[in-house]
Amino acid sequence: AVVSTQSGHYGRGKCKKHEEIACFDLFFRKNPFKGEFTLFCGLEECIRHILNLKFDKSDVEYLKTVLPYDVHQGFIDYLLDMDCSDISVTAIPEGTIVFPREPLITLEGPLAKLQILETTLLNLVNFASLVATNAARFRLVAGDHVKLLEFGLRRAQGPDGGVSASRYCFIGGFDGTSNILAGKMFGIPCKGTNAHSFITSFTSLKDLNNLDLTINRSSVKLEEFIQIALKYKTEVCELIGVNGTETIEGEFASFISYALTFPEAFLVLVDSYDVFNSGIPNYLAVALALHQLNFKAAGVRIDSGDLAYQSIEIRKTFTRIADHYSIPELARMSIVGSNDICEDTIASLNQQNHCLDALGVGTHLVTCKSQPALGCVFKLVRISGVNRIKLSEDPMKTTMPGRKALYRLMGKEGYPLADIIQNCDEPAPSGRVLCRHPNNEVKRVYINPSKVIPLQQVYIRDGKLVGELPSIQGIRKRCESEIRNMRRDHVRSMNPTPYKVSVSEDMYQLMHRMILEHTPIKEMQ
Repeated sequence: AVVSTQSGHYGRGKCKKHEEIACFDLFFRKNPFKGEFTLFCGLEECIRHILNLKFDKSDVEYLKTVLPYDVHQGFIDYLLDMDCSDISVTAIPEGTIVFPREPLITLEGPLAKLQILETTLLNLVNFASLVATNAARFRLVAGDHVKLLEFGLRRAQGPDGGVSASRYCFIGGFDGTSNILAGKMFGIPCKGTNAHSFITSFTSLKDLNNLDLTINRSSVKLEEFIQIALKYKTEVCELIGVNGTETIEGEFASFISYALTFPEAFLVLVDSYDVFNSGIPNYLAVALALHQLNFKAAGVRIDSGDLAYQSIEIRKTFTRIADHYSIPELARMSIVGSNDICEDTIASLNQQNHCLDALGVGTHLVTCKSQPALGCVFKLVRISGVNRIKLSEDPMKTTMPGRKALYRLMGKEGYPLADIIQNCDEPAPSGRVLCRHPNNEVKRVYINPSKVIPLQQVYIRDGKLVGELPSIQGIRKRCESEIRNMRRDHVRSMNPTPYKVSVSEDMYQLMHRMILEHTPIKEMQ
């Protein structure tokens, strides 16, 4: 559609519409997940795409084969010569909390070039903002005391979606990822445990005979370590009231193998067979053997069943063993939970006073299962110095015309009170500010802000990068700060309070004057 539109603008060389200087806004109309906030992400990828956009001969030759008509050679030459040296970009900084109808990115430049950019920019912003917002919602409901680990690569929409999800989940507040490639590309901490298949691949201690296992910083040989672990296993089973002969020997063998391979990071799944009658006693036996060799076991992961109940009972068991052996750190070993976790799951776990230290979240996080799309749009608001508007029977779909400026009005308690959208040539708000609802003439309020924050920055001017692109850590910190500085009722999961996005008096008058000008008067007989 975009290419055919540009070819239509170009015509047979007679029309110069494609060269007219236009202004487009990229924005969305509704916050996702039935919430009242969105984290704006994807800006850096948009900026880099604009700076590097170029068509080569193979691109245009392919376009000739898919367009349903003869393409004017002038249009082909236009694409081959095209760059973005005459485009300017103003945007809200990445990681900022944003709201419906606010211009996230504003582009100015030749009409054809901006329309060619449209689809890519929407693609880059839509998913990035959606999944970062989803991650932030998980962080809000989990609280700061629980580690959140992104385990979604296997369920993501393809490898590209998986890498993007890992990146923006980290920005949105997750602590680590199981995606090694994302860790390499973006410096995200990589976290994970062993797999059930690793554990179930062992059948008995005899499986260890064929393995060349040694333990770092220790002269203890494999057979000695096995005997130490067996001794502790007998003691642990007696202490916690478990029949030691009923524990699964293959699981025990897999734990020994994993412990000797990763003595500093011994964290294993304990639900392959039976959590309390096999997994926990086997784990504790190996953990105590590691401790005897001056290593600290990391913890366990449960991937099925009642996570709240199991975590509470496991913590009690850890504490009991720690007290018995006078090893306090055993009581503090990590308990990680996973198993199709969503926001509601975490809220339920909180109500049950769970003892989980970390949560591994996959499907509901990276696929944004509760809302798979944000719905950003890219609309023309000005061309050749003339403001433009698009009308709709749905007032939320009527665009705001013209080049805009966006400000955040802060209250005396330090929280944002409202955002206000103005015409770009209006002075910044000061003193007593009249804020109007964009569509309802009776909804208006005066605000006396303690501080006025301009939300937009220039990132590209005439094709050159002039704005700073922060690191992934910098964007993550901005997200944390933005959420922390919002009133809790605006960002809560259940029944959040809507945040006010208003317009100035001048913007209101411009918008409604243009609505009247472009709405035909119906005639009835």
